[in-house]
Amino acid sequence: MLPIKPHIWFDQDKAKEAAEFYATLMPDSAVSYANHFTMGGGECEVVEFTFAGQPFFGISAGHGRNINPSISFMINFDLSRDPDAAKRIDEVWAKLSEGGKVLMALDRYPFSERYGWVSDKYGVSWQLILTNPAGEERPVIVPSLLFTEPVAGKANEAIDFYCSVFKDGKRGTTAPRPEDMGPDKAGTLMFADYHVDQTWLAAMDSAHAHGFGFSEAVSLLIPCETQEEVDYYWSALTEGGTPDQCGWLKDKFGVSWQVASTVMFEALKNGSPEQVARVTQAFMTMTKVDVTALQEAYNG
Repeated sequence: MLPIKPHIWFDQDKAKEAAEFYATLMPDSAVSYANHFTMGGGECEVVEFTFAGQPFFGISAGHGRNINPSISFMINFDLSRDPDAAKRIDEVWAKLSEGGKVLMALDRYPFSERYGWVSDKYGVSWQLILTNPAGEERPVIVPSLLFTEPVAGKANEAIDFYCSVFKDGKRGTTAPRPEDMGPDKAGTLMFADYHVDQTWLAAMDSAHAHGFGFSEAVSLLIPCETQEEVDYYWSALTEGGTPDQCGWLKDKFGVSWQVASTVMFEALKNGSPEQVARVTQAFMTMTKVDVTALQEAYNG
């Protein structure tokens, strides 16, 4: 079982540019590889990169998918691990906010001495927070899901569901609202985090009118090494949800997932142009991924 990779659908020809930008921001960040291929009659750009130790996958194909803050990425600046964390959070904030949009100003809040929420120039949302945690250590990057609009108030239910689907699922911190706070009801989640598939994720409820919800623009990609894994996650996550083409699906909460094969990424990273063409051509005909068919296309 491999860690979940956030998958971001950037505007045309921006995937590699964005990845190279993120690789400059923090240690343990780099572009792993980039590639181009033809998909659906158009040119597709893909890039795999690591940002502060968290693997990401980016794509540009046609028009972007209007990235919104329904899935953002928390960046933990941990004073217990880095005595200069307070300085670094300001430096990274300055770079991410340039050309972007501030959603919550970088300032002192009841839950943190320093916190801010920003959408960068590519539309990707980041929550920067100064932490000094006790207990189990968290990674620097934690993808965060905002349950709003039709699924507001369902974050707790979703966490239970995801922890049941993934065999290593467990809860971490849970902070429910102690009382009604405007449209947000007591018991809904101000914040919670949970661990699935070697990956820490977070969740929050918001009953305010945000004008956005989960979309394919930011999805969660599950790299599967066997057909058994593909079958299991596809069956579990499509229950009450909606299957789509090429291993994409929306679960019953509207969150987009990709149940993918590592064969596809091996071809994109190391395959010849002919191998990439064969694999992507086979991939485009699939709903649920067929690992054997992809491997046969790769082998020729």
